[in-house]
Amino acid sequence: MKIGELAEKAGVAPSAIRYYEQSGLLPKPGRGANGYREYADTALERLRQIQMAQGLGFSLDAIRSVFASHQELSKDQLLHKLDGRLHEIDQLMNTLREQRQHLQALRSTLHETWAAGECANVASLEHGRIAKSAQARRAEDNADN
Repeated sequence: MKIGELAEKAGVAPSAIRYYEQSGLLPKPGRGANGYREYADTALERLRQIQMAQGLGFSLDAIRSVFASHQELSKDQLLHKLDGRLHEIDQLMNTLREQRQHLQALRSTLHETWAAGECANVASLEHGRIAKSAQARRAEDNADN
């Protein structure tokens, strides 16, 4: 199939296919007598693998390293890669949870400061954030007991 057909079947732009070829994610296709790229069905399967891995948050570099080995991943290797990605997601979720708590504390501090007719400075905001975070931790601890 030609690049336009492959792009349509895979739901990507032809420029993405050319990029994947240039970056080593997709093997270079053969060329027809007319000079057009001609792709096998395996190219469509590879594009689907790339899309699925990207959808799960794997970087193109991580995907490329898997394809560069020219060997299929064993079940254990695949599970190890998935576990690694799950760990990354857990870390990101923890970071986002902390940032959310800090933003809520900052918002609350600003609201209280402005309601009191005061101006907020960085030192008071930081102190308020720390105080609110400590307050939230104490409330969680009390709820656990």
